[in-house]
Amino acid sequence: MTKLTFTLNGDQVETWIEEHEMLLDILRENFNLLGAREGCGMGECGACTVLVNGLNINSCLFPALEVEGQMVETVEGLQNAGKFHPLQQAFLDNGASQCGFCTPGMLMSAKAFLDEKQTNPKTVAEIVTEAEIKRALAGNLCRCTGYFQIIDAVKAAAKEQ
Repeated sequence: MTKLTFTLNGDQVETWIEEHEMLLDILRENFNLLGAREGCGMGECGACTVLVNGLNINSCLFPALEVEGQMVETVEGLQNAGKFHPLQQAFLDNGASQCGFCTPGMLMSAKAFLDEKQTNPKTVAEIVTEAEIKRALAGNLCRCTGYFQIIDAVKAAAKEQ
């Protein structure tokens, strides 16, 4: 067993892990954070997407040991004092969640994309294009919505930032 210390949704945490464990497993089993899901287990579907130091990663393939001293954000970390993050509200308002299985991964990929865009001096809404949204979400699969509502939700969230 190896002791692992990192920042999880803004809080410093510690846990003991086996060296072979993936980040998805410790998030779900050690911290009871069930938003990230194992869809394919091969990094193809994006259901397990979380952010590590602001970058979206497939936590089903990411060795847990790699987050030592790093910052990890899950969909559970989006809410602030019980209030939805603008992305969550936009997904709700635009009907972007059907069955909900892919939604946490979509939200986290969209967040990484919009956070990166915020570093530009223009407003996010002025610089976000549909093609860019499609590229940002390319690693996330959805079988319910046809993606139109998801793209609309990301556009709406960009206007809120």
